[in-house]
Amino acid sequence: MSDPRAKTASASTTDIAGTTAESSTAAQPAISPAPAASSGTSPQAESSPAPAQELTTTEAPTPGTTNPNILPASHWAQVPHPEETDDDDSAYGDDNASSTASLTASILEYRTVHGRTYHSERGNAQSWNPNDALHDESMDILHHVSTLMQDGKIYLAPIGDDVQKVLDVACGTGIWAIDFADLFPAAEVIGVDISPQQPQWIPPNLKFEVDDVTQPWTYEPNSFDYIHLRWLTGSVPDWYALYREIFKALKPGGYFEHKESSCLLISDDGTVVEGSAIDQWGKVFTEAGKKFGRTFSVVEEGLQRKGMEAAGFEIVEEIDMKTPLGPWPADETQKLIGQYNRLAIEQDVEGFLMYMWTMVMGWTKEEIQVYAAHLRRELRSPNIHAYYPQKLVIARKPETAS
Repeated sequence: MSDPRAKTASASTTDIAGTTAESSTAAQPAISPAPAASSGTSPQAESSPAPAQELTTTEAPTPGTTNPNILPASHWAQVPHPEETDDDDSAYGDDNASSTASLTASILEYRTVHGRTYHSERGNAQSWNPNDALHDESMDILHHVSTLMQDGKIYLAPIGDDVQKVLDVACGTGIWAIDFADLFPAAEVIGVDISPQQPQWIPPNLKFEVDDVTQPWTYEPNSFDYIHLRWLTGSVPDWYALYREIFKALKPGGYFEHKESSCLLISDDGTVVEGSAIDQWGKVFTEAGKKFGRTFSVVEEGLQRKGMEAAGFEIVEEIDMKTPLGPWPADETQKLIGQYNRLAIEQDVEGFLMYMWTMVMGWTKEEIQVYAAHLRRELRSPNIHAYYPQKLVIARKPETAS
């Protein structure tokens, strides 16, 4: 079917995992994505010249940190902004330029933090991603990044063409569920999220529901053939409990696919230096997760495999990925991934940071804006070869499971 999504990404080519980034148009990107290395090897860097000289939450943690590895928010206002040189990559800069009818009004009463909107108070949910149009565009671009990294595929689980019932957990903008429903028109597809930010014009075999997936599920046991989840780091208080709910809802023999991102921005060649804006990104998020009681270290702690196995799953495949930030890789596909990935972060740095860094870590909106300027400058340097790890785990519910 033609894609009727109301929101479109600002990238020139449209379509990484939740809470993605093909634009919201149905057309596929003009480029032909090639498979990205999933073995965990780093993209090789392209050679480059040397660089030239008000809301309150229940049980909220006390803002701030005493972690010596985290620079104070006031630090960034004292760091000068060096002038950009011809070595700085600015060629990509010009590109930066629902639900069911039963939704109640209370669900649409969004919370506002420093001008950004977030889901309404519901259950135990605490998503740190805004649900406004600007951030939705970033997430849709990340969906495109994810698809490029998977050789143009939106899923990797070995499901058959006869899949009947599918659940997309924490579906976000709904773009993955819409694409999947288009691919499998005979399947019943459900997207569930704490925020009703999905479009209303959707495939006839798809419906969106609003619920807190960190609470006990009400789905019928043994009812889904395939469950998909991505990018919930920092939003789940108990991963083991969530995996148990997913296991219970799957049919025996059904597949579960979970893709998660690390918050750490790193390099293999030392170009991400300690104390830089890129280096501090992951350190602040990691500390915020500890204070918030919702870890950002899902990948580092191996929670996917541990939690799935504890729930009773059989692990089918585990894939480590390195996601470049910026067009520094020599490989053309990796370069394209890096371009789109940087675009997604650059266009809404403040949106990614605002909730956790103000409400949990005690930064001001103005301090975030100063830090964001330093981060954008570093992301545009061809001499910094940053990436972040992702891990995709595919598991299966045993045929003998009750």
